[in-house]
Amino acid sequence: MNHLLGTSIFAVAIATAGAALAQTELSMWYHGAGNPEEAAVLNGIVEDFNASQEDWTVVVESFPQNSYNDSVVAAALSGNLPDILDVDGPNTPNWAWAGYLQPLPIDEAAVEKFLPGVLGYWNDELYSVGLWDAAVAMTTRQPTLDKYGIRTPTLEEPWTREEFDAALQTIKDSGDFNYPLDVGMADKGEWYPYAFGPFLWSFGGDMVDREGYQSAEGVLNGDEALEFGEWWQGLFENEMVPGTSQDMADHDNGFQNGEFAITWNGNWKALPYLEAYDDVVFLPAPDFGNGPIIGAASWQFAISSATEHPEGGAAFIEFAMQDEYLAEFSNAMGLIPPTPEAAAMSDYYSEGAPMEVFYGLSEAQGMKRPETPGYVVQALAFRKALTDIADGADVADALDSAVDEIDADIERNQGYGHQ
Repeated sequence: MNHLLGTSIFAVAIATAGAALAQTELSMWYHGAGNPEEAAVLNGIVEDFNASQEDWTVVVESFPQNSYNDSVVAAALSGNLPDILDVDGPNTPNWAWAGYLQPLPIDEAAVEKFLPGVLGYWNDELYSVGLWDAAVAMTTRQPTLDKYGIRTPTLEEPWTREEFDAALQTIKDSGDFNYPLDVGMADKGEWYPYAFGPFLWSFGGDMVDREGYQSAEGVLNGDEALEFGEWWQGLFENEMVPGTSQDMADHDNGFQNGEFAITWNGNWKALPYLEAYDDVVFLPAPDFGNGPIIGAASWQFAISSATEHPEGGAAFIEFAMQDEYLAEFSNAMGLIPPTPEAAAMSDYYSEGAPMEVFYGLSEAQGMKRPETPGYVVQALAFRKALTDIADGADVADALDSAVDEIDADIERNQGYGHQ
């Protein structure tokens, strides 16, 4: 996700005077360079941890998000991984399979209250823990729904496909907006599988068969996926959404500027919406037949396979998992606290707070992207297929090509070692 972008590399070293000489240094890599709010919270946690005990001192080096993964891969190949690192949740199985990470030696009881989306597993072992989650919602203004006689959906009764399609058509026919809906086609990275994969899942398809993760045949090009593809293409053919040439400024500001009636966007964009309008409503995903679904999992902390001090890395991660720190991240950046206790302490997610609904959305509708090392290839194939379909390609051909690419990758990697 693009809520954390940066342009420079900087290193932050925090040690506690007096105790530092007796402490073993733990190196930590982080993807959030250029985000001062996030850096301030993280560095505060590191400072507190270093001062709280005499065994370890954590030293943070931050990288721009756009180059972070490449830096980790290069470090793994050269044998220079840090002790602690963070990983985008859907990449955890790949990095665990590739040998970059080792299982996280913390008691499962420590994470039993955490939202499931923030826990990274590979072959039933816990490898990573997130200090926040993210959620996507249909965001609009209540007067918009009222004006066009559109029912306000709820978690218990989301829009059906028929209701959703009819709502878009009604808004389009009014001529009041450039487009009825913005889905964010300008955001061409992980956004595509994170935000649009749930539509496919709700139709009944998937990026790979999760029973063994050995093929995409029949799930990414089966009847349900084809129905999804035809619906997806219809959004563009009928000018319900901006196309693939959309620029990022249009995606970032179009809803606030009144160009779109509804925007499909993440909770990290909620604060600008609330600042623009006092009647914003965050709505659940439509139900396309197999339940309303949104993506789960954001950045998470893990320990590398190279560390000689896994107990030190785990001690820091457990320290950072305290509710007060989870609430601090939420207050600084609007992210979803992963525990009920932290949500209750949050300025935005406590009972009655403006973004409380996102915690419920994440808890009720959150679904992880496929938990397999092959996901990194599946995500790229899915993104290309959706781009091609949006641009007018034959739906069946585009999905078949994605299946071929995914299956060839799985075969090339001998099934990725699923147990």
